Amino acid sequence: MIKFADVSMAFRNKPVLENIDLDIAEGEIMVIIGPSGSGKSTILRLMIGLLRPSAGEIWINGQEISRLGEEDLNVIRRKMGMVFQYSALFDSMTVGENVAFGLRQHSALSEEEIARTVRRRLRMVGLAGQEGVMPSELSGGMKKRVSLARAIAINPQILLYDEPTAGLDPIMATTIDRLICSTRRILNVTSVVVTHHMQSAFNIADRIAMIHGGRIIEVGTVSEIKKSTNPIVQQFIHGWANPGHLAKRRSRQSES
Repeated sequence: MIKFADVSMAFRNKPVLENIDLDIAEGEIMVIIGPSGSGKSTILRLMIGLLRPSAGEIWINGQEISRLGEEDLNVIRRKMGMVFQYSALFDSMTVGENVAFGLRQHSALSEEEIARTVRRRLRMVGLAGQEGVMPSELSGGMKKRVSLARAIAINPQILLYDEPTAGLDPIMATTIDRLICSTRRILNVTSVVVTHHMQSAFNIADRIAMIHGGRIIEVGTVSEIKKSTNPIVQQFIHGWANPGHLAKRRSRQSES
């Protein structure tokens, strides 16, 4: 469904991503982890065509998109939904109007059909009957759920999540994790999730890709990532200050 082939990205001649190769299968939940500034969100923006790579190719559902014009890119984008880190709701619109926004812009549905879709999507994220509420009246977790309802209103093939659990308490973060999984199951969407919350990554991922210094240093299942022998991966997933901690722990285990 998504393929990065030797993709590099630079801003003002400063490399951000270097020689990225990544394949994401249809229906998969791929989680991308890595420290702040490592290029995780840049990968999402390349996928949706908001940025163009400095080198390499990006394939979405069999079509190379990095050289497409804006009109052709918009056709691709209509098959993709994005849940932004800070929800990115329109403050002057009600919840219902926010969820309906993409449908009004990019579909020929009647207002009655749009209202039906909005009700269905809000019910799916646990916000039935909230159409008339303003974003300022919502908690952070509710805003995330409205953002997800808006993203899935257009029946996307691909969903992109940028730090979906950022700023949420552990209980609400778990709720969002469950919604990501149930959305994949119900809609059969391909999901790409950028996060630095390891518990969320372990909860939802089919596979995890670790990016460090602009390069993907490891890709694997949750079990494979947990067992990785790469000290940088272990440092990140355990929050160790010193990557040499892994070698010390192994030394203690061998001695015992």
